[in-house]
Amino acid sequence: MNIAFVFPEVYDVARYGKRRKEFPPFGVLYLATIVSQQKGMNVQVFSVESKDTALDLTTFDVVAFCIPSSVTYHVIEGVRYNSTYMDGALLIAGGVHVNFFPAITLRDLAVHAVGVGNSDETILELIAQKDTRQFQDIKGICFDDKGRAVRTPNRPLKSSLDHLPAIPNRSLLPDQDIVSRRLAGTDLKMVHVMFSQGCPFVCNFCAAAQRKLLYRSGAHIVRELEHLKRVYGIEGFAVVGDNFLVNKKKVREISRAIAPLDLKWSTLSRTDTVDRESIECMRDAGCIEIKFGIESGSERILHAMGKRTTRAEIVRAVQMTHDIGVGVKAFIIHGYPGENLESTRETIALLRELSGMISRITLFRFVPLPGSPVFETHGNLLRSMGDDWKKSHIHHNPHHWWGTEADFAEVQAGYEELRAFIDQRWGL
Repeated sequence: MNIAFVFPEVYDVARYGKRRKEFPPFGVLYLATIVSQQKGMNVQVFSVESKDTALDLTTFDVVAFCIPSSVTYHVIEGVRYNSTYMDGALLIAGGVHVNFFPAITLRDLAVHAVGVGNSDETILELIAQKDTRQFQDIKGICFDDKGRAVRTPNRPLKSSLDHLPAIPNRSLLPDQDIVSRRLAGTDLKMVHVMFSQGCPFVCNFCAAAQRKLLYRSGAHIVRELEHLKRVYGIEGFAVVGDNFLVNKKKVREISRAIAPLDLKWSTLSRTDTVDRESIECMRDAGCIEIKFGIESGSERILHAMGKRTTRAEIVRAVQMTHDIGVGVKAFIIHGYPGENLESTRETIALLRELSGMISRITLFRFVPLPGSPVFETHGNLLRSMGDDWKKSHIHHNPHHWWGTEADFAEVQAGYEELRAFIDQRWGL
């Protein structure tokens, strides 16, 4: 049986306007690996851009559309209706966007079923029903039953991620999509690796479909990293996901397991989940940078965002990380509802205080991500988005999302002031 996985290329705009790919599509990579390990399954992965959405898929029994974010929804929609298919092919879809809008995706793409949540078992069960189309007993899907969208019970989560392949088959993707030299401002040959999945926090600006935090074991991760050193000659890696540091016991277990590999690496974290012992353990295992979601220097905006962090916690985390000898990168979000010149200047004041301890900054403009609490609770944001999911891109987004024209003018002025300050201090 031939199975096609179709995913949209995701680009961000780096500093100085360079266009670059985001990290590899891990959802596609793991699912394609799982399917390819089954007897008689031949898998091919297609990456597509909006300018080229007509594919010849007539040799595939199953076509799986992967939608990693709402901003790429239009690309997959284009592929769905511009491509050609085998008669009787099973058409399915999954991904982040589908998790939040399963029935809408089912209708818009006119597919047979969509996966909701983790689909590593779901996809095999769907493929097994290619000919019968009997989907009612498959957990974690929404399927079409004579024009009616039927949602089945959620699939229970595992206790860890060690059921996933320890070595996802990166050979399904071009090498240039796997290996880069983007590790913490260095020129080290690196890849991206997933250590954990899920987020137990509820920040109002974030779209997270899974609240339970699951980890891979240290041994599971070591198998992958040893393979990556041997096959790709990597010198380092970046951990994908914001919450590796939440479970201190897992952080130390994994750090001690990977330390003998002599690799440099970076990870992301909240400022309220770090402690000295964990950071020292990570440093000794090769960690050279922690990327903190600082978001704002305004207590009022942090509270509105639901971050549940304070300015004092931010200062403590950054100073401690710097003192231990690990580099710090900061993520800032500007323009959340309620942002004004006063809150902007509070952020500038915080960054000025921390400037000697922060080596890099990424500045985002607020976007009401579909599926996030702020998107759901602010009716005007829903109206601003309409059905144009392309507007949900998170890089340099200029759209007026909330408030009056005067509010937007003040936010715009604040953004320019903040951007100028960051450009001057960090040369972005």
